Amino acid sequence: MSRTHTEESRFKSGTALARIAAVAGMLHHSSSVASVLSVTLLRLTPYSAILHNTVRFITKVRLKWVKNRGFDHIIDRDTDIKAASLLIDLIARYPSSAPVPARSLSPLKKTLGLTIPVLRFLRRYPTLFAESPHPRYPSLPSFSLAPAAVILRRRELALYSDDAQAAASRLARLLMMSRSRSLPFLSLSSLRYDLGLPSTFATTLVPSRPDLFRIIPPSEGGGQTRLSLVHLPEDLAVSALQLRHADSISNPSYRDFKRGAFSSATPLTFPMSFPRGYGAQKKVKAWMEDFHRLPYFSPYDDWSGINQESELMEKRVVGVLHEILSLTVHKKTKRNYLRSLRQDLGLPERFTRMFTRYPGIFYLSLKCKTTTVMLREGYQKGKLVDPHPISLLRDKLFYVMRTGILYRGKGMTKVVLDDDLDLLGDDDSGVGAFDGGNTSCDEDNDEDEDGEWVEDGNSDSDSDSVED
Repeated sequence: MSRTHTEESRFKSGTALARIAAVAGMLHHSSSVASVLSVTLLRLTPYSAILHNTVRFITKVRLKWVKNRGFDHIIDRDTDIKAASLLIDLIARYPSSAPVPARSLSPLKKTLGLTIPVLRFLRRYPTLFAESPHPRYPSLPSFSLAPAAVILRRRELALYSDDAQAAASRLARLLMMSRSRSLPFLSLSSLRYDLGLPSTFATTLVPSRPDLFRIIPPSEGGGQTRLSLVHLPEDLAVSALQLRHADSISNPSYRDFKRGAFSSATPLTFPMSFPRGYGAQKKVKAWMEDFHRLPYFSPYDDWSGINQESELMEKRVVGVLHEILSLTVHKKTKRNYLRSLRQDLGLPERFTRMFTRYPGIFYLSLKCKTTTVMLREGYQKGKLVDPHPISLLRDKLFYVMRTGILYRGKGMTKVVLDDDLDLLGDDDSGVGAFDGGNTSCDEDNDEDEDGEWVEDGNSDSDSDSVED
């Protein structure tokens, strides 16, 4: 009888909580009152009751996906930059000092993310890759690094060395978000470039921090080699969203975030970026107000008690995806890379719906025959708001790449680069006005007029090709 009575009490408590929360959801005209009420509920109601009860008062707004040409252009350009960077690394680490045969690199087309043959890509950028006949087979095209690529490679290695401590922190934060505080090396290798880690991070960065990382062999890692944390560095358990709101207090510490005004029980707001006029729609405003009233759960907190079907879990998933993208150098990554982390991060099976459900936070691009996820707040007027030194070096790489296209038909003798990778020669060369031309990605002629998100009033679901 006592057990039945307890379950009945919990049910009544949960029902009352849902009703009060629904009232809070209707207070659109006074977001501060609703926020205070939400925090009060968290303080007065047992923590387990908050987590296990599904409170559904968020307004449902259906949106359809359309393009943003500005973001697509960034992804188009960065795809070539990534492919060139990976090829420079592969050629530089080639066992033989002789030029690398093109046929040895051709199978890497998919790995490089290219939509054109690797040989065509190599010939497209002569300022990076110098073509020469093979020593034994003259008809076989081979490639070595051009002088500009050698300079870039040297700078990249120096930058990785200077950034080692910050890179270890980014890697540790990603591990801290997983259930077991460990992730497969295969998944980490896919995210390596986006996280700004060297290609040899498994043999250089990880062994240099035995106080932080430990390699788990396949016999202990379920058939996979995994990277695990030796301990949980609490000073790193502060999310990017919490840091964004840290200017409200002076000299914030870890205790301030965990116990003060910025704890997980505080409904922090995600920065939103909507097209002109779109964010002013009543449905969207009501939806975002309801969403922001929900308590914010840090991606580094234990989520085992949260109901998988609750709105709290949905906001927790948004927070995890927001944090992962915040850790990347370019504030973006491929959707498939995130899918490989789904089980370890405790994400629902169709978590990628969040990218289309919250277009004010994320942008989903189908450019270059792949699906890329971007963090909108990371960019302003087509540029990174807070560029990382690694991203600045990659911008310099793109400068060298487009210079090669500009002079491709005029002879390589005109292209002279100094140690700063600045172009020397004619002042009227017009390099500054050159927009880079077409990239290796196939051109998509299906352009949308506005290139932004719009409300879909004729459909009950988003496009499967975007969400799934």
